[in-house]
Amino acid sequence: MTIAENLTLSPADTRQGFYDRLSEQSLAPLWEVMKGLVPPEPKPSMRAHVWRWDTVRPLALEAGVLLTAEEAERRVVVLENPAFPGQSRATDTLYSGVQLVLPGEVAPAHRHTQSALRFMLEGQGGYTAVGGERVTMGFGDFVITPSWAFHDHGNDGDDPVLWLDVLDVPIVGFFEAGFSERHNAERQPIGRPEGDAQARFGSGLLPIGATSPYGLTSPSFSYPYARSHAALQAMAAGAPLDPHHGATLKYANPLDGGWAMPTIAAWMTHLPSGFSTAPIRSTDGLIVAVAEGHGRLRIGDQTLTFGPKDVLAVPNWTWRSFEADEDCFLFVCSDRVVQEKIGLWREETR
Repeated sequence: MTIAENLTLSPADTRQGFYDRLSEQSLAPLWEVMKGLVPPEPKPSMRAHVWRWDTVRPLALEAGVLLTAEEAERRVVVLENPAFPGQSRATDTLYSGVQLVLPGEVAPAHRHTQSALRFMLEGQGGYTAVGGERVTMGFGDFVITPSWAFHDHGNDGDDPVLWLDVLDVPIVGFFEAGFSERHNAERQPIGRPEGDAQARFGSGLLPIGATSPYGLTSPSFSYPYARSHAALQAMAAGAPLDPHHGATLKYANPLDGGWAMPTIAAWMTHLPSGFSTAPIRSTDGLIVAVAEGHGRLRIGDQTLTFGPKDVLAVPNWTWRSFEADEDCFLFVCSDRVVQEKIGLWREETR
């Protein structure tokens, strides 16, 4: 007798009854969920969205009236994608928010396994200290806080400073590998002069036998906007623009030319006035901070307008194109670096 002949069902047995018995044993039928587990192509769950600066800024400043930086530890208005309410996610895999530090304040020193980046949006006199070195942040600067590096923030200026935070919190959370620790002092000791990392790693020169004190993260943790801006302008003037990317340069680790961070890819795009990018889609969802310029993002069947300091969420595997009404400089980041490392990242153009 075959197994099939031996497994006869009585009229009382049903498929649902079988499923119920599976469930009682913490089992499930693959054939009922297989199409969702291995879809023919990605089906984005995040939504396109724009957080407008003229809305976010006054709310962030109001938070400064309600509580101190010490009370909050980090006074941040979280940018929550409408698809993920209450989950602190701007994209499927990245957290983002706008942080406020008022004049004279210090956001206390701590460290965590999550990697972070800062993109400066407003104010003078703001600084961050990373691993014993302080760096003053100017508008449009890209600053890295490596995984497990002590860091504190402050404001020696006369006006509030605000910047965009992006962290790999959802990625670390997926692996349940998050740790954090408070420093025993409000400000960490400074052991190197400001500009030390820039001198060693950020000028096209490298120390002999150079290694990063931050593991897989770039040892040059500050990338000034003035330098990026000038490079992109020269690039746009020197050769035809890429039809899909305009003039785009990635923030690179000077030791190997790879991405500056191991879990968050970051780059800057310049679109001259009147330029429109041809449609493109990729498997990484994007966070886009507008440094300069007005324009439009066409994403799927939606059109979102944007202006200076607005922040956009751009869903993965959805056709997108940008149109610049004036010279635009866009800071962009995503989980592309992670996808590349495990062989998943894909891009399609038309």
